Amino acid sequence: MGQKVNPNGIRLGMTHSWPSTWFASGKKYRDLFVQDMKIRRYITEKFQDAGVSGVDIDRSKKISLTIHTSKPGVIIGKQGVAIETLRKELEKKFGGSFEVNIQEIRSPDSDAAVIAETIQGQIQRRMPYRRAAKMSLEKAMQAGAVGIKVRVSGRLNGADIARSELFKDGNIPLQTLRANVQFAKRGAVTTYGTIGVQVWVYKGMVFKKVEHIHTTSLSESES
Repeated sequence: MGQKVNPNGIRLGMTHSWPSTWFASGKKYRDLFVQDMKIRRYITEKFQDAGVSGVDIDRSKKISLTIHTSKPGVIIGKQGVAIETLRKELEKKFGGSFEVNIQEIRSPDSDAAVIAETIQGQIQRRMPYRRAAKMSLEKAMQAGAVGIKVRVSGRLNGADIARSELFKDGNIPLQTLRANVQFAKRGAVTTYGTIGVQVWVYKGMVFKKVEHIHTTSLSESES
């Protein structure tokens, strides 16, 4: 029987790079791992309407964040006021010295995380889930995606029994490790419960592995 794995995690080092680049051991690793999760949750919740796809964290002398977003102007703000406020809030909440960089997503219509958030928002605004999913499929294929798959699960249309529906267009080779497949999932909170949204986007084959990232040991940087 086949086992389900996260398409992003299984491709680390091949088509995907690590979202956190640092090294620690023992109790320090646990504490920094939890802090990374809290930082990502804080940023995504603060900028829910900014189309945040992911946050890369690099720890050396400073904690360097790279926020991937489809709407950089929302995070940067007028004359960079908002991003400076964000940096100060992060330093106050988590301690340490932060550096915040913004990376614009060139094609948000074919980014799995942005698509999942779009469908999530549309379902929460009571748009029919079939219409929301089919619109996202059409936009993704027009934006250059080779294939896309969307699964919507839960009490659809307020049904008593939960079910899931699958929408697919193009090709999704999930078992080919060199296939550049993005995966994202979100939960749309409705009056009938939470509707789960899963999105797979296939962007073509990658025949060259991602470059090895040189990480700095935290114990070395502190000495």
